[in-house]
Amino acid sequence: MVSVTLSETATTESKFKYGLVLKEHAPAKPASNQALVKVQAAALNHRDVWILKGMYPGITMESVIGSDAVAYITENGTEELPVGQRVLLNPGCGWISDERGPENRFGILGLLPFAGTLTDEPIAMDHEELIACPQHLSNAEAAALPLAGLTAYRAVFTKALVKSDEHVLVTGIGGGVALAALQFAVAAGAHVYVTSSSPEKIKRAIELGAKGGVNYRDQNCIAELKKLLGSNQLSAVIDGAGGPLYNAYPKLMRTGGIIANYGQTASVKGVGFSMSHVLKNIDVRGSTMGSRKEFRDMVHFVDHHQIKPVVSHVWSGLNNKSLDQAIATMSNGDQFGKLVIEINNPNSGSPKL
Repeated sequence: MVSVTLSETATTESKFKYGLVLKEHAPAKPASNQALVKVQAAALNHRDVWILKGMYPGITMESVIGSDAVAYITENGTEELPVGQRVLLNPGCGWISDERGPENRFGILGLLPFAGTLTDEPIAMDHEELIACPQHLSNAEAAALPLAGLTAYRAVFTKALVKSDEHVLVTGIGGGVALAALQFAVAAGAHVYVTSSSPEKIKRAIELGAKGGVNYRDQNCIAELKKLLGSNQLSAVIDGAGGPLYNAYPKLMRTGGIIANYGQTASVKGVGFSMSHVLKNIDVRGSTMGSRKEFRDMVHFVDHHQIKPVVSHVWSGLNNKSLDQAIATMSNGDQFGKLVIEINNPNSGSPKL
């Protein structure tokens, strides 16, 4: 059994500052408040690439990377979550329920001192950080849900306060968080529009329930979006890109609209906030990950609405080839949805529930 471990050298084909090695670790020993779980499938995030590039805080060598996983309990189950139960792992640690931010030191799976999910070795997880996996999800879909789903849920509902019949813009469609935000807002009854530089991605977003979309590289994209909206105005923008369009959003937004920003990949210089925003009482709200309560609320929402996360690629087996291909796909931005590696065949080890 091996785990994908961060190293200054590499056995994979990583061309980044740091590399990955597949290595064995000492067996995990669960405390009394922990269950031992075995990962069935894990998903990659852009965070993993930033770590490899050395552009992420708190990087620690020998960390097992990966923040997303579906697993099953092998030891120290509870009445609610018995041995054999398929579970989702909360990707965040130390944030219980405060909507404003973490009450304690906050960390994310995938960097020491926290466990990582790209492993076929057992992981010890606090019982409170586990929740039963919705039965309608395949292992690949379940692995795609935790981090992107939590980030999107907080941005859409806690921060942007999206409600039925409101008009919402989701930027940069194609990434895991943006797609989850689209699916959640549609499920809530909102009218959703998207941006992308890819007509194909816009088309696929419409198939998922978007009303329409515009190419953000088009100089006339704001005018085109205004045509799509007609007499309507945006109540919320769910944004992970940042960039120059912030100065134009007030033209499309209702008074008191909200921009929920969970990332700024388009520019390291930040975003514009002008008197146009102030005069229309528009809020720009930063949003990162979410609490344990929001994680549980998100999973219940997905279960209630029978939402299936969008999975772009699935690899079978935890090995150098699958890792290299998955990381290259993530780095190149070729995906529409999440990138998943299936690790343990449930039919060979996990009891059927």
